[in-house]
Amino acid sequence: MKLSLLLLSAVYTATATATTTTTAKAATHVIYSYPGPSPPANLLSLISSGKVGGLILFGENIDANLPTTIANIQKTYASSPDYNGTPLLIMTDQEGGKVRRLPGGPTLSAKQVGLSSDPASTAAETGTEAADTLAKYGVNANLAPVLGVYRSPGDFLDEYGRSYGNTSELVASCAEAFIRNQQARKVIATAKHFPGLGAAGADANTDLVPVTINLGLGELRRVDEAPYSAAIAAGVDMVMASWAVYPALDKKPAGLSEKWIQGELRQRHGFKGVTITDAIEAGALGAYGDDAARGVLAAQAGMDLILASARNVTQGEAIVDALTKALENGEVDTEEFGAGTARIMALRRTLHV
Repeated sequence: MKLSLLLLSAVYTATATATTTTTAKAATHVIYSYPGPSPPANLLSLISSGKVGGLILFGENIDANLPTTIANIQKTYASSPDYNGTPLLIMTDQEGGKVRRLPGGPTLSAKQVGLSSDPASTAAETGTEAADTLAKYGVNANLAPVLGVYRSPGDFLDEYGRSYGNTSELVASCAEAFIRNQQARKVIATAKHFPGLGAAGADANTDLVPVTINLGLGELRRVDEAPYSAAIAAGVDMVMASWAVYPALDKKPAGLSEKWIQGELRQRHGFKGVTITDAIEAGALGAYGDDAARGVLAAQAGMDLILASARNVTQGEAIVDALTKALENGEVDTEEFGAGTARIMALRRTLHV
């Protein structure tokens, strides 16, 4: 009887340990968000137990105490049982112009950079400014630059000055300069939104509604994807996928499409870095279940980081739980997911602790 109990206890302990390990691995892939300037207690508890991959910051999270807040978050994570000497990813959108979460540079928008007398040089300066601003607060990853090649004045990217210009050559040269200068200062750059939102109309915002971009594959590759080739050659650390649908290659949104992520981005372009989704709660994904289900679909497509940006800690928890179950029941390939974990950890090892 005692032997049977001991065996049952050993099996239970091994199963619990395996589940915990799987949960920790799943959590490495999820970027959390939270409301207000102070991280809530439940988020800090998750961080202290090593169950968070990183954080994304928005305007409501920013106050004068942010550097101290981030330092304390990293200190809390360093005390977790799963700490491995690398910092959490702390990211925000600091594109320049109207899209800046943190006070400080770059003050110029991408459009203003593209219209300057020396766009590449100006883009390099803005990359430096972005890195300096983020580093001052302890933010180590920037969800910028935007690589969209806009088509018409006033369209989705041009309306807010988020595109460097309407030629792939101009966008590529500016993006490359921005990326090199920012990453030289140990702040991660992110090329977004692959394969490009330059042809999206004025009201085509994937945060709110489904968006379809009906361009031929030849034009997409020749115009929209060309800046990504330059960004990858420049060593960009991360690529964010678009939630738009590009029927020329797949009927699924790009960030849920293995054809776009594994086929086009990794195999055709040779990208070996970290992929990250756009906001998983985006309106464009209304037909793809709840946020947890979408996280699993993104992982199946080959996305490394899942962006849970609804400012709700339970959103991230639900995605971690769903990924854990999907890994345990075989819905998500453990080998491919593990390769993503390795990419994430390799990137984190390049950052200052």
